[in-house]
Amino acid sequence: MRSSVFSALAWCTIGIVALALALSTLLAAAGAADPARAAVAFLTNWRVWLTAAVALGCGLISIRVVAGSLAHRISGLRQYSDRILDDPAADSQLLHADDELGVLGRSMSRVPPRVHELVQRVSLEAQRREAILAGMVEALLAVDQDLKVVLCNDAFARVAGVPAGIAPGTPLVRIVRDPALVDLLRDVLEHGGPARRRLQLGSSEGPWFEVNVAPLAMPAGRGAIALLHDITELERLERVRKDFVANVSHELRTPLTAIRGYAETLLDGALDDAENRRRFVEVIETHAIRLNNIAADLLALSELDNGALAEPPRPVLVQAAVESAIRTVEPAAAERHVHLASGACGDLEILGYRMRLEQALVNLIDNAVKFNRPEGEVRVEAERTDTGHARIVVSDTGIGIPSSDLPRVFERFYRVDRARSREMGGTGLGLSIVRHAVEQMKGTVAVESELGKGSRFIIVLPAHHAA
Repeated sequence: MRSSVFSALAWCTIGIVALALALSTLLAAAGAADPARAAVAFLTNWRVWLTAAVALGCGLISIRVVAGSLAHRISGLRQYSDRILDDPAADSQLLHADDELGVLGRSMSRVPPRVHELVQRVSLEAQRREAILAGMVEALLAVDQDLKVVLCNDAFARVAGVPAGIAPGTPLVRIVRDPALVDLLRDVLEHGGPARRRLQLGSSEGPWFEVNVAPLAMPAGRGAIALLHDITELERLERVRKDFVANVSHELRTPLTAIRGYAETLLDGALDDAENRRRFVEVIETHAIRLNNIAADLLALSELDNGALAEPPRPVLVQAAVESAIRTVEPAAAERHVHLASGACGDLEILGYRMRLEQALVNLIDNAVKFNRPEGEVRVEAERTDTGHARIVVSDTGIGIPSSDLPRVFERFYRVDRARSREMGGTGLGLSIVRHAVEQMKGTVAVESELGKGSRFIIVLPAHHAA
């Protein structure tokens, strides 16, 4: 382009110079005194006029050609830039030359790959962000200064109880009805500092969350971002712990109070009361035994709560475990005139722990004896199921369990009949021990009962298949 422009300018310069020479000659001749001599001079310089006209014409034509070429190439550059904006990956070619427009074209041709790379990077980052938000267990919410949603993930939509895909710009009050969360976000927006709080969203039975809110820098104003971590299970365990401590304190206080009371009575002079002192000592012994039973059951629960045993599970013959458990409970059954019986278990084996299986069976049979009627029966049967499991059933002819109490009988310290349970020496931990022992062997335990007719406790454990 530079040579073309220079050529056009050279032709124009030559034409202008020739025209100037012709005009100067004409003016010189015109200034002469003799008109005839001036006319001869004008005619003599016709070649100069012709040269000036030709040069000037060539210059104008060259400028026209160069201007058209420039306009065409500049139009191509503009169209190329438009295509870059519409589709950075579009494969468009520019005609490159050695002039300034050629240099500009080569520079522009290096832009699309870089723009395409940048767009791909931004798209990848957006996809990663969406994948991270979708895979988060915690609920995430970001709002602007007007408490309008900037972004949130599906977990937050589930927490709020609305369909996923909350549109940005949606007012938060349309989604969240809990004023505590809205007030927490508003407080962070006003003061600009992070905040942390435990909140229960929804009703009194709703989930609990550990909410962490921090200020969020935004192009216009200040926003806030909140992370909601579900701690419902932690809250439940905390309540269980508090209830457990309260129950243990209560269970220990009763026998300790009785022991202390009778001991003080004896020290105050009842030792000389031959008629009552033996009865007082027997009451102390009864409550001491109860304390020992509570301590033993608490230790058993503690061992079960510690997790799986160090040893791997082994084949356990069900018949041997049943016979051992029956022998353990036989004295208490004979004292209450309850008959113990077992069906033939054959060579049925489970994959578990002999100690845990006997522990569960002893507690079930002992409960069946305690809450049975005189001349009642407790029966233990076992069989292999079609699904490859061992099914052990402990049934009795006792007083039964009300249907309203069935869902809670495996809870710690839960008693259907508290007065009779304490009278029988129960701690309220036996069935909880059964559940934990069975679950440690990858099994399940369930209960079926009809008030006044008896109960059936069903244990299902993985059966061992001999090679």
